[in-house]
Amino acid sequence: MLLIHSPLPLEFRSNLPGTGAKMKTSAPGRACGIATVLLSLLAVLHTSTPQKNDIDIYSLTVDSRVSSRFAHTVVTSRVVNKANVVQEATFQVELPKRAFITNFSMIIDGVTYPGNIKEKAAAQEQYSTAVARGESAGLIKATGRKMEQFQVSVNVAPSAKVTFVLVYEELLKRRLEVYELLLKVQPQQLVKHLQMDIHIFEPQGISFLETESTFMTNELADALTISRNKTKAHIRFKPTLSQQKSPGQEDTVLNGNFIIRYDVNRTLSGGSIQIENGYFVHYFAPEGLPTIPKNVIFVIDKSGSMLGRKIQQTREALIKILDDLSPRDQFNLISFSGDATQWKPLLVPASAEDVNQARRYVAGIQAQGGTNINDAMLMAVQLLSNANRQELLPAGSVSLIILLTDGDPTVGETNPARIQKNVQEAIAGQYSLFCLGFGFDVSYAFLEKMALDNGGLARRIYEDSDSALQLQDFYQEVANPLLTAVTFEYPSNAVEEVSQDNFRLLFKGSEIVVAGKLQDQSPDVLSAKVRGHLHMQNITFQTEIRVAEKEEEFQSPKYIFHSFMERLWAYLTIQQLLEKMILASDAEKQALETRALNLSLQYSFVTPLTSMVVTKPEGEERSEVAEKPVETENKRKHFHLGLPLSRFHTMGDRRSRLTGSSYADSFLTERSGYRGPTGPSGKVPGNPGRIGPQGPVHSPSHHLTYHGVRDLLLPDMLLAPSTPDEVDLRIKARVPAIPSDTMTHRHQERKPSGSSADTSQPAKTDSPPAPIQAPPVILTLPGQSVNPLCVDIKHSQGPMNLLSDPDQGVEVTGQYETEKAQFSWIEVTFKNPQLQVRASPEHVVVTRNRRNSAYKWKETLFSVTPGLNMTMDKAGLLLLSSPDKVTIGLLPWDGPGEGLRLLLRDTDRFSSHVGGTLGQFYQGVLWGPPAAADDSRRTLSVQGRDYSATRLLKLDYQEGSPGTEISCWSVEL
Repeated sequence: MLLIHSPLPLEFRSNLPGTGAKMKTSAPGRACGIATVLLSLLAVLHTSTPQKNDIDIYSLTVDSRVSSRFAHTVVTSRVVNKANVVQEATFQVELPKRAFITNFSMIIDGVTYPGNIKEKAAAQEQYSTAVARGESAGLIKATGRKMEQFQVSVNVAPSAKVTFVLVYEELLKRRLEVYELLLKVQPQQLVKHLQMDIHIFEPQGISFLETESTFMTNELADALTISRNKTKAHIRFKPTLSQQKSPGQEDTVLNGNFIIRYDVNRTLSGGSIQIENGYFVHYFAPEGLPTIPKNVIFVIDKSGSMLGRKIQQTREALIKILDDLSPRDQFNLISFSGDATQWKPLLVPASAEDVNQARRYVAGIQAQGGTNINDAMLMAVQLLSNANRQELLPAGSVSLIILLTDGDPTVGETNPARIQKNVQEAIAGQYSLFCLGFGFDVSYAFLEKMALDNGGLARRIYEDSDSALQLQDFYQEVANPLLTAVTFEYPSNAVEEVSQDNFRLLFKGSEIVVAGKLQDQSPDVLSAKVRGHLHMQNITFQTEIRVAEKEEEFQSPKYIFHSFMERLWAYLTIQQLLEKMILASDAEKQALETRALNLSLQYSFVTPLTSMVVTKPEGEERSEVAEKPVETENKRKHFHLGLPLSRFHTMGDRRSRLTGSSYADSFLTERSGYRGPTGPSGKVPGNPGRIGPQGPVHSPSHHLTYHGVRDLLLPDMLLAPSTPDEVDLRIKARVPAIPSDTMTHRHQERKPSGSSADTSQPAKTDSPPAPIQAPPVILTLPGQSVNPLCVDIKHSQGPMNLLSDPDQGVEVTGQYETEKAQFSWIEVTFKNPQLQVRASPEHVVVTRNRRNSAYKWKETLFSVTPGLNMTMDKAGLLLLSSPDKVTIGLLPWDGPGEGLRLLLRDTDRFSSHVGGTLGQFYQGVLWGPPAAADDSRRTLSVQGRDYSATRLLKLDYQEGSPGTEISCWSVEL
């Protein structure tokens, strides 16, 4: 049974998200039914357009300074009230979840109103008062995978100006060989002065730098400048008013993410030690180490709540993961619902034969039943322990257990604390456990403690179209262990207050960070040893530095935030103390909490232990409270309809739509009695055509009860979960498929006028003529004046090598489905930079350094990588270009002949070694004369093979939908 809470009175607002403004208007009464709720939500969205001449953002700046991986970001917004009445201005910023807010202030009429960071208990009075008023006491809320939103409102007098300033800090974490700085840009109105400056200073040297934006277009390219040398980089984005405008409209195009990814130089050494203002930080990620063989057991939840999209994506991810196992690895699979079942009685080597058998087993996993986590976990441990006793685990190998589940234990042992104890006692420090929680129904706190108890970590898998990629990415993070039992040693007379200095595992692509304070009388030379275990031997890395020389690196540059290393040390120490608190006993927890709290207050960090009290001018509510959201608080068992509403649902980096099936899979658990979208008979429960609830509406409690998730959906409408605390309305408009003039009253593939067969008169037929088709490939052949070549593929078996040019370092392959006349996927592989782009009708996946990034079609993308640019416009045209390479385009075509399309530009850059099914046409095509009786037919010879070409009318998709009619030479392959 699914309960939906009817909302409190909705408060309509003119919404300017980002660092924008809101204006209060009116409030309707309570909604009494699902249809009323949906109509009310529609009204909110309809009125959520910026009001002119009200609150105007005339300046918005973002200044982010990254010094040795530590980012200090300042967001400043200046607004003016252009109305002749008091207006409410709202400052709204999205910041990374790992960041700590360190300062906030408002400047109104020359008076500064600061935010004061206090212990939570000290701020409890303000917090309780706000709650009693029925207001949200938290000014910070989670808004997706990686972001949190900070929001403060204040009344502004006519013609008055207000300056908002927010400061936050974070230590960038290395993941799959890159650091990532994520900034959100969404002013939601044109801004006269808009500027972003990102300064990066890395004494080790910057080895790689790329930028990516989900709002940038070619028109905005001139607003972005990137400069860098060996150790520093400066990225500036400064668009003019005209560049910010949407084509033909007055609103802004700036709404999305701006991402900087980079890495630094490193060698096979003891790492890099850097010193600033009496503090040191030690970064350790040695290059060139061989990976350690691993024994891995995948424990997969196949209970009823995994039915549908979840289990489908899990199967898809597991099949990919199995392909990535090394031949030196051993593995096994355990699937569980009410009972646990192991695939093989023993671990098996990751040979081609065993991996193929495992793929077939995974493909057959079906979801049903309860959730017996305890038995499944103990079975996994027993498998490893038996293998260890029988000496079947290779010497020096690493053993991992990876658990994937979407729910709480419901069968067997159901007490989370007892399960945690059972698993910890069974593992006994011998193996590492990694827990993946699928969706928001999962008890994340339970999984997190169980993972940390056993030397691993927990990760939430967000339900979206890229859930399978999230699973694959997590596996890649732990797929290549390099060292075990890593310890850091420093002279006792040189350092003090050192952060965590021992770690169970180091994985390829990650980094270990240790920080501390130099003693007042520390030696001139600081030495360090890092010890660890390789596959079959111990290893010690040793390094030493001159303190005075290292301190000079950070003394003079004006582009760094000074005294950052002390704050880096405090940030890292607080994060580690908070993690230790999860594992500590009650007696230990108090001491850890006290130290973390004192550091949070000393360095003014808004952490889970502190709150920031935001004061306001006289006459308004005196204060509001900002508190750091905690991941474990995101668990949700019910939907809550009501404010706040966001116009767009952002899942991490990109807007996302969830289908009705994923909606059901996400929030119905086996404990509610739900077993998927069908009833026992295989039919949808209830009347599928009925609008509204199946059961009674309980007005006094404002609860709506539903027996089937399909009954939630009005025709052509979706309710999609937006964040853990809000929902977002999505409308799928059914637009009649009315072809344009270029696509109606014509014969399919008719010959152009002037050919020997005149088809200018309509055919006498009762059935409507078929529209002109868009071929899967259009080739513009260099150096020829004849019409382009339209290639139709009539015979295809398996993946095709479409084109390959070793000199260009590019290869294009694809799977063509002749029955559907479309590509089911197209893959483009580049050698320099080493990057792979795989397109399907659902999305585009870019893979680099084992790291996957998924992009949805028709969402703008602008990525600048050394050696390659990737751009996508709102029509869905993805272009992969480089100054000296052929430009490759991919397009999802939803017109006649629906499916993926391929296009090529700058084809004169192909080398003489180009080949492949399409590449052959760039190897000296010889055209024969027109046929004597029909000038619409010709013969072309390619590498000794003759093809018959017919001139036909086709739809040219190269400039996007709806396409234009062209005459081309059609060739069948």
